[in-house]
Amino acid sequence: MKINVVLPCLNEAAALPWVLGRMPDGFHPIVVDNGSTDGSAGIAATLGATVVSEPRPGFGAACHAGLAAAVSDVVCFMDADASLDPVQLPRVSGPVVAGEADLVLGRRVLRPGASWPVHARLGNAVLARGLRRRTGVRLRDLGPMRACERLPLLALGLVDRRFGYPLEMVLRAGAAGWHIAETDVDYLPRQGRSKVTGTVRGTLRAVGDMRRVLIRQNGTA
Repeated sequence: MKINVVLPCLNEAAALPWVLGRMPDGFHPIVVDNGSTDGSAGIAATLGATVVSEPRPGFGAACHAGLAAAVSDVVCFMDADASLDPVQLPRVSGPVVAGEADLVLGRRVLRPGASWPVHARLGNAVLARGLRRRTGVRLRDLGPMRACERLPLLALGLVDRRFGYPLEMVLRAGAAGWHIAETDVDYLPRQGRSKVTGTVRGTLRAVGDMRRVLIRQNGTA
């Protein structure tokens, strides 16, 4: 069975042909349309992806809708904006398939032309430091390209449906005793402007969502 790849999508018509065209053998994309107005869903369907509609706004809502639609034992997540190369998916899924790790995060390595504003990198570094302290794992990035087993992830019971979803995944995985690992992946020039890191306001909104996840997790620990 192919590994399902969940791609949350909000107006990524320009990026989808490149992203879906580079999906490696053994991987099948699930594009979760989160209210696009540029025809993203139709483009994804034409290119052979499974398309899921999630009308509730929120990055986490899109991720979780894709997870619910997945059927493979191992599932991957990645952005649909061409900032990550699907060809590198085996780097993050391989250790999970081999039973060497329960959750693998792709640490972004900046490549020429890629845009990762200072405010976004600073926010990521602060969160990564907090994760290291809470999980004991030497993480350097929140890792938007990631892989894990589907059923154990569902069993974690993630509740955030905004930008805190990736952080909650790592926190709950660490609390559950998962073996979490990190591997390098290229961070490329994205198509269009980021909904999160493209503005200081977007970054602050994401950090706020993640802070709420930290407070909630600490309260239930």
